[in-house]
Amino acid sequence: MPAIIVTIGLAMLAGCATRPSPEVLTPVHLSEPARSQTVPDKVSVLVATNRTPDGVRGGFGSTWAEKLTYEQYAFSVPPGRKDTVITYPKAKPDPERQFAVVERKHLPKDAFVRQALASVQPDGTVGIFVHGYNYSYQEALYRTAQIAADAKISGAPILFSWPSAASVAGYVADRDAALSSRSELDSLVTSLSASAKVKRIILFGHSMGGFLVMETVRELKLQHRDAVIGKLAVVLAAPDIDVDVFRSQLKDIGPMPIPISLLVSKDDRALVASSFIAGERPRVGRLDIDDPVIEEAALKARLRVIDITSIKTSDGLGHDRYASLAKLGAQLASFESGRRSTPGDVGAFVFDAAGAVVASPFRLVGHVVRPQ
Repeated sequence: MPAIIVTIGLAMLAGCATRPSPEVLTPVHLSEPARSQTVPDKVSVLVATNRTPDGVRGGFGSTWAEKLTYEQYAFSVPPGRKDTVITYPKAKPDPERQFAVVERKHLPKDAFVRQALASVQPDGTVGIFVHGYNYSYQEALYRTAQIAADAKISGAPILFSWPSAASVAGYVADRDAALSSRSELDSLVTSLSASAKVKRIILFGHSMGGFLVMETVRELKLQHRDAVIGKLAVVLAAPDIDVDVFRSQLKDIGPMPIPISLLVSKDDRALVASSFIAGERPRVGRLDIDDPVIEEAALKARLRVIDITSIKTSDGLGHDRYASLAKLGAQLASFESGRRSTPGDVGAFVFDAAGAVVASPFRLVGHVVRPQ
């Protein structure tokens, strides 16, 4: 019990840190860098959200909107970053150290879809990031920009931002908000999959966002939307999903054409706190791949359970490791770029700190990621 209390305290301390206000969404003008300075990188991000707009501060709140709002952002990204920590802009942004919005546009749905299709990778891939619990709109947006910058994505990744309360005390409210957002995420995925240009949609859900992703895929399967399902590559990072609920979801969904990938960590203390809140029920994001039962279940359900415990974390809780894997996100989703998945690509794997995949105590068939 004391360990649980300490974990919850750490989570609350993390939540009490200074958080960015909607003002960081306001575009800024940056002066041309001096010849001696490094030119900041730039990335674009597309957003679809079912949050209600905040007309006063220019952002989005935690209440649920009746329809999706679409936006497009351009970011200045500080060069030479060594980790995934995001430094938000102040009154006078420093492009050498801080991320900053340099362009913001509101888009009608048809223009948003056109922009999304223009961002499809040469192999037909488009990515959607679904954030987790306790995220504000601006925090989710900046995190997506960080991922895009580190992954060196040529187009614009898509953020789906659901109405999280952005509060440590809002866990139950966030779960309700995630469940209420299934139809909106379904609508976004369906809009993109309708194009023949889109061959694969990487649906990347973090934490409670993974729960929303699985519920949406389950809804698509129960509606027999196999054409949409066939294009999905689902990646769940530190999924905050009850193990038995996940088992039920998998039963309804069945084997996916592209196996679902789970990125798990044994020492994810945020999920320890989540488990405690849920009556000490185990969470999928803390699965132990050393357990033969997990290996057997992964093979049976055609899952890729990838242990990323060795990857560096910046939040002190071990819950944000996925952000450090941005450079390898596409390979994780496709297992090996340019090659179709095979039955041998499922099971339990370990991702080591050197950026390679090593054998778990069980057999390892093939590679999760080839060294770059």
